[in-house]
Amino acid sequence: MSTHDFVAIGLGPYNLGLACLTEPIDGLDGVFLESKPDFDWHPGMLLDFATLQTPFMADLVTLADPTSPYSFLNYLKERGRLYPFYIREMFYPVRSEYNEYCRWAAARLRSVRFGHTVTRVEYDGADGLYTVVSEAGGETVRHRARHLVLGTGTPPFLPAPCRGLGGDLVHNSGYLEAKQALQKKRSITVVGSGQSAAEIYYDLLAETDVHGYRLDWVTRSPRFFPLEYTKLTLEMTSPEYVDYFHALPEETRYRLESEQKGLFKGIDADLVNGIYDLLYQKSVKGPVPTRLLTNSALRSASYDETPGTYTLGLHHAEQQRDFSLTTEGLVLATGYAYTPPAFLEPVHDRIRWDGRGRFDVARNYSIDTTGRGIFLQNGGTHTHSITSPDLGMGPYRNSWIVRELTGREVYPIEKTIAFQEFGAPEGAPA
Repeated sequence: MSTHDFVAIGLGPYNLGLACLTEPIDGLDGVFLESKPDFDWHPGMLLDFATLQTPFMADLVTLADPTSPYSFLNYLKERGRLYPFYIREMFYPVRSEYNEYCRWAAARLRSVRFGHTVTRVEYDGADGLYTVVSEAGGETVRHRARHLVLGTGTPPFLPAPCRGLGGDLVHNSGYLEAKQALQKKRSITVVGSGQSAAEIYYDLLAETDVHGYRLDWVTRSPRFFPLEYTKLTLEMTSPEYVDYFHALPEETRYRLESEQKGLFKGIDADLVNGIYDLLYQKSVKGPVPTRLLTNSALRSASYDETPGTYTLGLHHAEQQRDFSLTTEGLVLATGYAYTPPAFLEPVHDRIRWDGRGRFDVARNYSIDTTGRGIFLQNGGTHTHSITSPDLGMGPYRNSWIVRELTGREVYPIEKTIAFQEFGAPEGAPA
């Protein structure tokens, strides 16, 4: 059985970035286990027009190590695409190209093991090592390590009324695969408030006149909130804000977590405007077969197999009125929600839990009782605020994790970059 300094479980952008940053460190031995056969980041949402909501510098490595050979710019150079990207003069990479960039990086790494489904994690107190048990190619494989890094991502979230509903409803994670079948239906309803809902609505709206379906978009939000991307707001992804947020009382952090969703789950402003422009263009020829319904929360859902229709029970929050909507196609652009992976159950007692049963994530991103054994990628909006799912903060978090794994600051960690102060000034008179 092989023994490593650390085992990382899951290979999304965050653990992939960690793999890139740890690869050149002499004396640090880690292995990355991923259940999929290769890297593929949100394949169901790789729409041709879709871009990241973060600039190209928020790649796997640059904000930790601008000289890394695993940077997005180096990928473009190797592919002969650096000058076209430069001429394009747009900071935001096309999402499908970002996925190809990640696949390029993963293929160059010696520490990555695809096709390994982790089933169990155990801990041996005698030697202070974790054992990670995985299934690969019909065989059981074990890796031992002093540290673990969890990067299993967030699974798709389905609203309670739609769980086990039947029919062929689609979560946004599987949209592209289902698109052709959806467009054969006479009506399609998109439920959701964020970027994915907007992208799917725009994509389907473009072809309403080609396929002849009615298209509705239902959101419980009072309006179609744009992602707030002003520069002083972006300072909330600063080290100082993480320090401030993490030190707040638990109940305060949970309240802020709910209030701050618009700072990382809003819609790109250009897309909001693009949707309006497309609606306007189509309206020149007459009424557009679509409705945009705000303030409408999904309360119930049923599926009638005979006509193949869903009936959605909706509640308008401001008018306090109930109404229903019937549709053949149903797309749930309802996002993702972190759940602790089942393979951690054998080490449940070695993990810190907060008052609501979620990981009690320390400032150094550890979740175990020692504060240095198990580290978490993402899944920490309740402890580290909007920085947790932010791609640009991945290298920053990985710099912390690398420091914990090695005992030294391999990649310099910024500590004070913000112009504003988030708490009351120290020493100020009451």
